[in-house]
Amino acid sequence: ICSTAISVFPPPGNTEIGRRRKVCINNMLTIKRVLFKDDMKVHGILRRSSSFNTGRIEHLYQNPQTHTEGSEYAVYTVDMKLHYGDLTDSTCLVKIINMVKPTEIYNLGAQSHVKISFELAEYTANVDGVGTLRLLDAVKTCGLTNTVKFYQASTSELYGKVHEIPQTETTPFYPRSPYGAAKLYAYWIVVNFREAYNMFAVNGILFNHESPRRGANFVTRKISRSVAKIHLGQLENFSLGNLDSKRDWGHAKDYVEAMWLMLQQEVPEDFVIATGDVHSVRDFVEKAFRHVGKTIVWEGKDEQEIGRCQETGVIHVKVDPKYFRPTEVDYLQGDSTKAYQRFGWKTKVTFEELVKEMVDEDIKLMKNNPNA
Repeated sequence: ICSTAISVFPPPGNTEIGRRRKVCINNMLTIKRVLFKDDMKVHGILRRSSSFNTGRIEHLYQNPQTHTEGSEYAVYTVDMKLHYGDLTDSTCLVKIINMVKPTEIYNLGAQSHVKISFELAEYTANVDGVGTLRLLDAVKTCGLTNTVKFYQASTSELYGKVHEIPQTETTPFYPRSPYGAAKLYAYWIVVNFREAYNMFAVNGILFNHESPRRGANFVTRKISRSVAKIHLGQLENFSLGNLDSKRDWGHAKDYVEAMWLMLQQEVPEDFVIATGDVHSVRDFVEKAFRHVGKTIVWEGKDEQEIGRCQETGVIHVKVDPKYFRPTEVDYLQGDSTKAYQRFGWKTKVTFEELVKEMVDEDIKLMKNNPNA
């Protein structure tokens, strides 16, 4: 969430007294690199937990050991403030938005694991669907519909059982999971607030975007972590679900740039953000192992399929039916022509570079902490 510009004291050595800064609340701080480049202050919404749940943003703290947040006056530390809150609690959202008075809101909060959404269907609907309504309604309650720009993290899972290839902004939706259905509600409630209240609210229909900070139980990170452990002799094999599922994978840092650009436009519009380059889970596995000098040869079919190392004969990959989805999304490929035409966005990081970066970072991680 980004707030109206506020006056702050300048950092030491800066003679621009009382310079103006935009203030931003963001519930996933991957976007901070873009926001701080534009000199924004970032506020994040943090769910309360019995254990620390900020491991992926520790590098943003002024003091990671004490979890001290960045100072208003610091030049090289991140300017951020974390607030306890939850998308299931409308009261706290109203309080936070009223206090910060944002100019930009990036709603990236969700129960975002598709497979788990089948087991937590009601919770997923509450957070991903109604949670978006709560946030939009909080903006309206605080009287900020004319000053806030709202970004909603939409998803390629809306397309599900695809009606056309590639998918564009006009492709019909057919979600195939509770996650996709919840996000479909969120998509249309954003459109409704845009049309009903003339609010600058947009949907970014982002296809799969990855980075070394991806959650450990998502397939791409599971692969990169497992390959790193196998390379270091800490693991022999791991299990996956549908090896032939095909996705349009890009790098999160490219997609975050697109999020920010959407809110810098004169007119609010929805955009597909994708690479247009499609690879299967099998491809991801092969490229990850190839990066550490191993060639995977596939044997068997369906649930009995295995991936064996050609050089050593050791089985490194197995298929486990427990990772299959009740309704599968087989093929997703986005067409981001509109984004390129409107604001010149295109991807910079290739699929091969993405895989290598994730594996390399996980090798570093596992060397320092084999139990990570």
